[in-house]
Amino acid sequence: MAVGGDDHPRRNGRAGRASRLLPLARPPALSSVAQTSRFHRDRDAGEEQRATTLELFYDLVFVFAVTQVSHLLLADLSWDGAGEATLVLLVAWWAWNYTTWVTNELDPDSPVVRLLLMGIMLATLLMAVAIPDAFGSRGLLFACSYVTIQVGRHAFLTFASARAGTIERERAAYILIWFFASGAFWIAGALVEDEARVALWLVALGIDYVAPVVLYRVPGRPKLAPDTWDVETAHFAERFQLFVIIALGESIVLIGATTSDLDIDAARLTGLGLAFAGTAALWWLYFDYVAPIAQRRLELAENRTLLARDGYTYLHVLMIAGIIAWAVGDELVIAHPTDELPAAEVVVLVSGPAIYLLGHVLFRLRMAGTLSWKRLGGALACLAVGGLGPVAPGLVLSALLVAVLVCVIVAERIAEARRRKRGEPSPRELLETEAASGYSPR
Repeated sequence: MAVGGDDHPRRNGRAGRASRLLPLARPPALSSVAQTSRFHRDRDAGEEQRATTLELFYDLVFVFAVTQVSHLLLADLSWDGAGEATLVLLVAWWAWNYTTWVTNELDPDSPVVRLLLMGIMLATLLMAVAIPDAFGSRGLLFACSYVTIQVGRHAFLTFASARAGTIERERAAYILIWFFASGAFWIAGALVEDEARVALWLVALGIDYVAPVVLYRVPGRPKLAPDTWDVETAHFAERFQLFVIIALGESIVLIGATTSDLDIDAARLTGLGLAFAGTAALWWLYFDYVAPIAQRRLELAENRTLLARDGYTYLHVLMIAGIIAWAVGDELVIAHPTDELPAAEVVVLVSGPAIYLLGHVLFRLRMAGTLSWKRLGGALACLAVGGLGPVAPGLVLSALLVAVLVCVIVAERIAEARRRKRGEPSPRELLETEAASGYSPR
């Protein structure tokens, strides 16, 4: 989680919520947040903020980045290959995630902000170009591009966007310090090879991912309070929903491109159909139920910052990883539909939907404090399908995985119908009732 734009109090149309300043554990000399940013979004109109065309344009480079991650995994299905693909996915995700927090507050209509995002896009494109050989000859391009994105963005927020002595400058500077610390390891890793590079990059990645957990603590400086950040819920949730669409779209592109390059027969067309059905099921599982409920819970949360950090910044990347693994597994099945797949290919195929469903389970646990037993059971069932790998062809495994996803959807629909028949409220209705009684998710 990281934001560097305006800390203007929320005014999103909810009745009875008074304007308030966002406190920082700091000396009183820091000025009020309403005066901190030169490029903040105008939230005075009482309207929900939505994703802009500039942000959608920015997302295009991540379509390419996700495709590059898929190809990196496909090129090496060993544990080392999976580890490398995971690392570069986490790097790409972290670059996108921080920019999303920033654009939740910065005004995308500002020419300066537009130029900033376009500069980040260019650096992201270079980083994505380097992904296939990030652990080889293009390691320095990969690391320098990533460090430029993170340091450049927050240098802008610290010295150009924020005014001296403000909360905005204070928090952006804290984050910048953490980026300098991790950046040293990213660059150092790029200058060495093999195990030494991996070790240094893991240290750098650890620094990056620990920073939000400790709220960018800087020794000798005042601590940042969680509500130093102000999350505009509709825009924030929509941005993460759109990244899920990016990953699902990449899956469609991958299965289509794979099929178009091969001879078409009944088995291959069946594989394509199953791949599409599975991708559609992944969409259904997220957007039919999870996305709207999670967004409403975030809106009602007592501490939006921590809930947004945990549920969206950290846990959504599990779902993205699951979608990517599913796309790679689909490609393997389409290429060899009637063959028994090697063990590594079976692991990739079944782990995709399993990781995706596990991500849903953890997301619900953090957002609502309850377990989704149906989705947890679905994740375990997907792993169980892998046990048939030595005796069943790829098409059978794919069909069983799609069946598991469909069963989860149907089971949830049946549970909803039974709940309505008993006259019990839906989860959304129950949430609204709790909100009316003063309950606020933490």
